[in-house]
Amino acid sequence: MTVDPNAATRGFPLQPPGRAPSPARYLVPALVAAAVAVGLGVYGKVHDPAGTAFNLAGFSSTGAVKSWLATAAFAFALVQVVSALMVYGRLPGPSWSSALHRWSGRIAFLVSVPVAVHCLYALGYQTYETRVLWHSLLGCFFFGAFSAKMLLLRSERLPGWLLPIVGGLVFTLLTVIWLTSALWFFRTFGVTT
Repeated sequence: MTVDPNAATRGFPLQPPGRAPSPARYLVPALVAAAVAVGLGVYGKVHDPAGTAFNLAGFSSTGAVKSWLATAAFAFALVQVVSALMVYGRLPGPSWSSALHRWSGRIAFLVSVPVAVHCLYALGYQTYETRVLWHSLLGCFFFGAFSAKMLLLRSERLPGWLLPIVGGLVFTLLTVIWLTSALWFFRTFGVTT
């Protein structure tokens, strides 16, 4: 079973016949995305890094905590991709594919928030090497793109290609962030807890 991701939801008013949708419905999410990304970057740059923001019992270091949480977020993001393919009818899937997509996205986001908070508060926006620069830059961009995706979800009559493109961008950003942090940590320090 597939679900039309562009179907009217929750009684939102439909566009009157004959009127083209306003381009502002794309501009507002883009501006919010830019504001979130720039705001996070500015905060990370001007904030004096505290060195640590949290640690969890059972882990040997904050780096291990962040790496495992980031890996969990990445795993749920993979579920997001597969469930999106099911929702769009590209893969066969159960009737609850759309619920799986929504909940795996929520969990991925919730798991990524402590990692981002720690990165911003404890480390800040850093540029001392190429890997760290890309990680800082794309981390800010990820939360901006995620904000735009969440706003676009509530827009009516989106072009069918828009949500998959924005969702793919969010997934790609999270993948590169994971590669430049968690995978780097595991390869450098070993797979530790």
